[in-house]
Amino acid sequence: MLRLNNIEVIYSDVILVLRGVSLEVPEGRIVSLLGANGAGKTTTLKAISGVLSTELGKVTDGSIEFNGVRIEGKVPEEIVQMGIVQVMEGRRLFEHLTVEENLRVGAYARKDKETIHRDMESVYGYFPRLRDLRGQVSGYLSGGERQMLVMGRALMSRPKVMLLDEPSLGLSPLLVKEIFEIIKKINREERTSILLVEQNAKIALSTSEYGYIMENGRIVLDGPSQKLKENEDIKEFYLGLSQMGKRKSYREVKHYRRRKRWLS
Repeated sequence: MLRLNNIEVIYSDVILVLRGVSLEVPEGRIVSLLGANGAGKTTTLKAISGVLSTELGKVTDGSIEFNGVRIEGKVPEEIVQMGIVQVMEGRRLFEHLTVEENLRVGAYARKDKETIHRDMESVYGYFPRLRDLRGQVSGYLSGGERQMLVMGRALMSRPKVMLLDEPSLGLSPLLVKEIFEIIKKINREERTSILLVEQNAKIALSTSEYGYIMENGRIVLDGPSQKLKENEDIKEFYLGLSQMGKRKSYREVKHYRRRKRWLS
């Protein structure tokens, strides 16, 4: 469904951020993209959703295909109408609008206006808390409620692919578990494909079927999620477990050693 072919991204015509990134999101699957801060994960999502131009960035090489159609260079509203929606990191809302008004904004580009109410009821089914808060000004919501709302707003556009950027960021473990259960339910019931960017490798690999590891703007490792969970490097660098089962900080591992392992 969604394929990146060896793409490069440059900001301000100077800063090379993505260096030949290739990945695929098959129809109806959840795929995770993991990596440390600054690896290029969010830039990858922005390249897909077309919002790079707002930050003086552009795809300078390679291609991005959605259902066989090249979409790099298209404006964001075209890409949304094709069925790709990005849920930004930071839970960005129209804070002066109510919960229900934010949800209606998600359906703004739709032409089938008569079914919007039905889809809103579906969103409330996934996020019952939002039904209770439908008249609440969204600027007063908690972090977990805001995450539910941005995901619900994305669903209102009836996406074929959702690009989720750090949905666990700043949430309690209990809320993280709840959000990821809903992600799996949306994927299963709506058949929505999901590209999941996360630093929480454990829950991301438990949720997805396939994963990619990114470092310094490159994909350095990929494979089925279960296989990645069993990889000793992943255990050490992303799950915090050494071969002896001892907790180990990612920051404590020397960079040259890590690069040697990835490239071997």
